[in-house]
Amino acid sequence: MRIDVLGVGFDNVTMAEAVERGMSLLRSEGAHYVVTPNPEIVEVCRENEAARAVINGASLVLPDGIGVIKGAAMLGTPLKERTPGIEFAAHIVERMAGEGMSLYLLGAKPGVAEKAAENLKKQHPGLVIAGTHDGYFQEDSPVVEDIRKSGADCVFVCLGAPKQEFWMAKNGSATGAHLLCGLGGSLDVFAGTVERAPKFWCDHGLEWFYRLCKEPKRIGRMMKLPLFLVHVKQEKRKK
Repeated sequence: MRIDVLGVGFDNVTMAEAVERGMSLLRSEGAHYVVTPNPEIVEVCRENEAARAVINGASLVLPDGIGVIKGAAMLGTPLKERTPGIEFAAHIVERMAGEGMSLYLLGAKPGVAEKAAENLKKQHPGLVIAGTHDGYFQEDSPVVEDIRKSGADCVFVCLGAPKQEFWMAKNGSATGAHLLCGLGGSLDVFAGTVERAPKFWCDHGLEWFYRLCKEPKRIGRMMKLPLFLVHVKQEKRKK
C-alpha cells in the first residue's frame, strides 16, 4: 500500500526493502521503472496531471527528499525512511555487479556518463557497462535502439524530472531493459564532477542546504520546499 503525499503515492519501504524490490523487478519479465520524487517534484505533480500520472505509474516510487518524510509524518501517514535515489542506485549497482548484470548510463553533459561508467567499473569489477549516452539528444529513437542493441539489463536515466519519468514511461519497453531508474543528477556524482554532501549533512536531512551553499543559483528550486510544507499543512487541515 502506498502513502499519499499531496497526490503522489510513495512506497513505504526501507532502503533494504527498496533494493530487494528493485532486484526482483530487474529479474522479472517486461520493463519496469523506478522514480525518486523529492518535494520539488511533488509540487510539479500538483500542477501537472500528466507528470503525476507517470510518476504514480512507476513500479517503485521512493521518497528522495527529507521534506517528503516530514510531509508524510505531518499528514499522519509516516514513511519508514528516506531512500535517496543516489544511494538506491549504488546498492543496485553493487548487487548487479555480483550477478554480472549489465548497466546502461543515459544523461548528463557529454563525457560525464563515460566517466561515471569508468568509476563504477573500477569500484565494481563484476559490473558490465552495456553503453553510455549523454542527455543532449533531439530524438528518442536512436538512443532507444542503442540501448536495445546493447542488451542492457538496467538503465539509469538521468535527464532531470519530470522529463526522465516521461521518457521511461514512453520508451521503457522498447529498450529491452527490465529496469529503468530515474536518477536526476546522479551521473555527475558517480563521475565525480559534483560532490555529494558529507555524511553528517546527509544523515541529518540537510543535503539540500549543503547543495544550496555550494550552488546558490539553486535558490529558486529550493523555494519549492517551504511551498511544499505550506501545502502539506493545508492538506492536513482539510483532513
